Amino acid sequence: MEKQTDAIPGNKAALRAAVALVVFLGLLGGIYLLRPDDLYLWLKAFHVIAVIAWMAGLFYLPRLFIYHTDAPVGSEQSETFKVMERRLLKVIMNPAMMISWALGLYLAYDGFRFQGGWLHAKILLVVLLTLAHMHQNRAVRQFGIDGPRKSARYWRMMNEVPTILMMLIVILVIVKPF
Repeated sequence: MEKQTDAIPGNKAALRAAVALVVFLGLLGGIYLLRPDDLYLWLKAFHVIAVIAWMAGLFYLPRLFIYHTDAPVGSEQSETFKVMERRLLKVIMNPAMMISWALGLYLAYDGFRFQGGWLHAKILLVVLLTLAHMHQNRAVRQFGIDGPRKSARYWRMMNEVPTILMMLIVILVIVKPF
């Protein structure tokens, strides 16, 4: 039986992610050809799905860092966390972020022509969310090379950043206060 920390399951996960992306693009192409009038709504639905996947990763990865911080360097537990963090980032978070951005920018242009103070504020908050993602990406690399670690307390506090940004983004999208 192969362990989840072996290379083969990681390669299979990457292959599944690539297949999922091809299926997603094929689905979008099919919708465009068969139901072009519904394309905007479908893109909006896929945007929300991608955002949910991205946010799930942004919420979960700092929790992994908290546990990883307590694992001794070089231990089997530490090596397992490295695999979990890397796969979460590469297979779920990075593709979800890219799809969120691509579809979000298209929707902002097609639906609003980039007009509205609420939309500008939302884009700014998404940029901050992307910076939080990049910060977590750097941490995955640091943990991967057994580099210096931030404290578990630090990662508990950093776990709140995506939550606060997400709450503000949702309020802007739903309420459109300005």
